[in-house]
Amino acid sequence: MEIPYTVQNRPDTGLYNAKLGIWLFLASEVMLFGGLFSAYVLLRAGAEPGMWPHGWLNVTLGTVNTLLLALSAITTLLAWAACKVRDFGKFKFFHACTILLALSFLGIKSYEYHDKFIHYEIALADGTFADGHLKEKSADFDLKKKTGTVTIEGHIVEDRKELMDLRTEEAKKAVHKEIEIKAADIKKMQNYGPWHNTFTAIYFTMSGLHALHILGGTLVIFYLWGPGSKMWKTDPERFTNRIEVSGLFWHFVDLVWIFLFPVMYLT
Repeated sequence: MEIPYTVQNRPDTGLYNAKLGIWLFLASEVMLFGGLFSAYVLLRAGAEPGMWPHGWLNVTLGTVNTLLLALSAITTLLAWAACKVRDFGKFKFFHACTILLALSFLGIKSYEYHDKFIHYEIALADGTFADGHLKEKSADFDLKKKTGTVTIEGHIVEDRKELMDLRTEEAKKAVHKEIEIKAADIKKMQNYGPWHNTFTAIYFTMSGLHALHILGGTLVIFYLWGPGSKMWKTDPERFTNRIEVSGLFWHFVDLVWIFLFPVMYLT
């Protein structure tokens, strides 16, 4: 049984089935990410003055990831163009480039996440705050029993608000050094995971969901590059349509990042 409109366009929509389906799916994705961006705006607007973080994310890494996705958008387009001109070798090359660029993006994002999970804010018993990256914990460290010590690479501030905006001259001039803190002197210790505050919660939610889309898109592209490419021999036009559909999804996740990068990293 032959499935209709896998190659030819439907008379009612002017699109073949897969292309119509991906556009409907992307419409729902727009609503999903639109809701999250709206939540970000409302949460930021409602934050207590001076308590919304600035400069917490690595702009250099974010810029590199932006360039990687921009290049991947070009390579996935070139892969589709190679299929249109029936050059299977170039298709394989450009889709392989897309996969490598996507994996590089995910690798950098994983590094950023890891950096947040080893970065701690420590409220001390004397009312000050220690902030920095965890170096080590003593073997007997137990926060509940107040035993042992923890060592961080960071600095100590008098007011928590000093940790909110890392773009200030004072923050840039802060001297980071190894600090050993006794568990008995710690009132509260928490890393910069999604539970840390509203900013990290919305950051991990939005960037994590986007990263899952990147991972899903990469798996699809890998399938089409590998086992799925067998269709090229039997039905090249339908295979080309599949590449176009996967490309539309890929361009969407690239576009989401174009909005996510300035909102999270630059403001």
